[in-house]
Amino acid sequence: MSTLLVIAKEPVPGRVKTRLTPPFTPHQAARLAEAALADTLATVRATPADRRVLALDGAPGDWLPDGFEVVPQSPGGLDERLAAAFTRCTGPTLLVGMDTPQITPELLGIGLDFSACDAWFGPAEDGGFWALGLAAPAPALLRGVPMSLPETGAVQRARLTAAGLRVRDLPRLRDVDTAADARHVAELAPRGRFAARHRESTMIAAGSDPRVTTGATAGTGIA
Repeated sequence: MSTLLVIAKEPVPGRVKTRLTPPFTPHQAARLAEAALADTLATVRATPADRRVLALDGAPGDWLPDGFEVVPQSPGGLDERLAAAFTRCTGPTLLVGMDTPQITPELLGIGLDFSACDAWFGPAEDGGFWALGLAAPAPALLRGVPMSLPETGAVQRARLTAAGLRVRDLPRLRDVDTAADARHVAELAPRGRFAARHRESTMIAAGSDPRVTTGATAGTGIA
């Protein structure tokens, strides 16, 4: 049974995307996070899989589409929370986060094909990773990996190879952490909710509110 697993945090102002402030306000940063999460979940929803699981820190909102099992994240550091999320899965599993709204169903489909490997690794430009796929979930492979550091990805990938797994790499992607990241990702996927929200937030931050200049509402581009 194949599983697409998303780990995410409820987009609450002051708790998400704090590195986007400034130039954005905490409220704008949270709305950008919500749009990134909505895009991610829509892509996961459009990707063929037997199960779709959201490991969530917080409460679901109207950004959550049908078809997901929602489970709470476990206490502890990110390595423990990722490991605990994998314990809820059996069979081939691909884990992704909420910070790469530019992902596509085609890309996730590749990461669920374990016919020629035991693990998929998706490196991030900041040294971390945006995806981790395991043909047979092994939570111990994540516990103890130092997270949110420039060497996180290298350490995690080394864990996989040291365990004797055949590892293949997915394309290197850019996470949305800073304002420069947000601009870059919005340009990569200009038709998504994130790109629409980024355009809106950028105009507001620059002093030109698109809700006034275009007649749009605050919910433009959001399902």
